[in-house]
Amino acid sequence: MKFRIIVTTVVALGVAAGVGQRLTWGAAAQQPPPRPAPAGGGLFGTAEQQAKQAALEKATPQLKVTEEILRLNVPGQTIGEAVGVAKNSKGHLFVFTRTGKTATVKGSAAAMLFEFDPSLKFVKEWGPNSYGAGFAHTVRVDKDDNVWITDEGSNVVVKYRPDATVAMVLGRKEEPLDWLERFVEEGHHLEGTPPARPGVFNRPTDVTWDRDGNIFVADGYNNSRLAKFNKDGSWAKAIGERGNGPNQFNPPHGITSDNNGNIYVADRGNRRVQVFDAELKPLRIIEGMGAPWTLCTTPGPKQYLMSGDGNGKVYKMDLDGKLVGWAQTSLGHGQSGCLIHELHCESDRVLYKGDCSTWTVAKLTIN
Repeated sequence: MKFRIIVTTVVALGVAAGVGQRLTWGAAAQQPPPRPAPAGGGLFGTAEQQAKQAALEKATPQLKVTEEILRLNVPGQTIGEAVGVAKNSKGHLFVFTRTGKTATVKGSAAAMLFEFDPSLKFVKEWGPNSYGAGFAHTVRVDKDDNVWITDEGSNVVVKYRPDATVAMVLGRKEEPLDWLERFVEEGHHLEGTPPARPGVFNRPTDVTWDRDGNIFVADGYNNSRLAKFNKDGSWAKAIGERGNGPNQFNPPHGITSDNNGNIYVADRGNRRVQVFDAELKPLRIIEGMGAPWTLCTTPGPKQYLMSGDGNGKVYKMDLDGKLVGWAQTSLGHGQSGCLIHELHCESDRVLYKGDCSTWTVAKLTIN
């Protein structure tokens, strides 16, 4: 059977932020106007949820934050949507960004991983022309300085050694020819969601580890579950499905762990964080952080859970879920939504955030 394939590519262009731009927000800062809430809650919440959140924030100290937009230049390349940010022990910054060229994933790729030194000088791109590059989501660095990317488009989690060689690949990228056969040759018009299977992701979002090196993946928009792998990459178990009850997610959009090996999952659409132990036993449910897009735990013996909302708010909570402070960031950027896609906790006072609305990475200092 003969057929013709027509591919349309859309290219977005952006404008870089200025050098060292600093914005300071405090209790007197002007707040963004309220947005209407869709029926059923979701990212912006119902009117009742908005009122409850507003009352909680009013009763909790607002933190003063200095926001520095980082000037990140990559020769011959646009940063794009900076969805992932992380740092290693040497102070090098990693940015996983939605930019790129044509690839073998349903058209064009939007996933490139850049490294910058402590002075923010570009070092190199990691994994150029990677088969796993599809649609960037998050980047993390483990205690041994291995760099992990979670790619929502190719359905893989890739572990890079500190020398940028590939150490492990979790998940399996769909063969482009299989997709072409179903939707071009066989005339399928809708892409269904297959049943969740061990070791196979469906739009995964994030990765973390426990004290023993076991791997936990937020899997993701379609499978809507928390998946566990042993430290050697072999499948262990999973919990969850799509929904709004206990042990259900909508979707699990971010993940982190604490010093005790407990796993915190940002259940974004349900406006909560679900906490599990390393064996995926449910421990508690935390609310009061709006719609959590991303999570990180601060280092050190006294840890805090930091959560970022797409509207630019950062929430500081103790590990039991008590809100101890919050801050408004990202004002004056001319955008709304996806203002915080990933947070990296350098300390309980210094955070880095990736912003996919305005294509920026910012250093946040809590004063």
